[in-house]
Amino acid sequence: MKAVQIVARGQCQFVDAPKPALQPGTAIVKTLRLSLCGSDIRHIHYLPEDCYPSPVGETGHEMVGVVEAIDPANGAVQPGDRVLCLAPDHRAMQEYYRAPIDRLLPIAPGTPLERAVQAQQFGTVLFAAKSLPDLRGKTVAVIGQGSAGLWFNFALQRRGAAKIIAIDLKAYRLAYSEGYGATHTIHNADLSTADALREMNGGQLPDVVIEAAGEEASIRLAIEIARENGFILYFGVPRFETMDFPIFDYFWKSLTARSNVGTIKEPNHASTRQALEWISDGTVPVAPMITHTFRFEDVFEAYELHRIQDEGAVKIVIDMEG
Repeated sequence: MKAVQIVARGQCQFVDAPKPALQPGTAIVKTLRLSLCGSDIRHIHYLPEDCYPSPVGETGHEMVGVVEAIDPANGAVQPGDRVLCLAPDHRAMQEYYRAPIDRLLPIAPGTPLERAVQAQQFGTVLFAAKSLPDLRGKTVAVIGQGSAGLWFNFALQRRGAAKIIAIDLKAYRLAYSEGYGATHTIHNADLSTADALREMNGGQLPDVVIEAAGEEASIRLAIEIARENGFILYFGVPRFETMDFPIFDYFWKSLTARSNVGTIKEPNHASTRQALEWISDGTVPVAPMITHTFRFEDVFEAYELHRIQDEGAVKIVIDMEG
């Protein structure tokens, strides 16, 4: 089968690899669609040096496909079923992927595959949102309006936030924000984010800040714009192992901060199943954020576009059938 491999930092190539063999407790899934995520860019460019070359299939983890074989067959998933396939090892950028059976979530009939694949990231956001304090009547700022930030807008609205203020350096991304639940937007390329927040929030900084970009500047900005005794959720995957952290500012504001990973360990994948349901029944809009589709043979161009965040890119889909 054809697969991607990262052979050195920043260098990917296609390789011929054996098709994975069926093992007890697993299924072989023929890959149909993938979508790209900031963590894929981290794998290609920013992992420690000893991680290269990567295993075959790296990097891709937001994946849907059709079950070709399964052992043992069960009532929930059968050969021929379309599934969202959870691949936390990031090795799904290949024509076939072997997955544990409990990581296969059936896709409702009629749901377009390019939309269903977005449930993986949406599920991680819904899972992370469960770790937030009570948001009813609160002001929340979301730093970063890529797909994760847009999903957070929606989740925050569902959890009762009074104001959801979307922040991004790129104006084109902010154009999507209100459609996903933001009540205000800030294009902070050339202005003070803290001043803009105070102006639209009665002189006060936000009660809660969600960092959904993973950049050093945005990690620091979260501390700058949080109010005293506020709460910060660090969600964006950092592209680095260490950084200078403004510990005194954090300390002086008496802030509470946490990160959130581990959606894959949630019992019955409850958040991801909820995401898939809301996508399938039209509760949440998906189509607007899918801005680009590439064929598998052009995946390296897709990686680069995602890295530079150009051409109006928000969510990029890889069509394995194209």
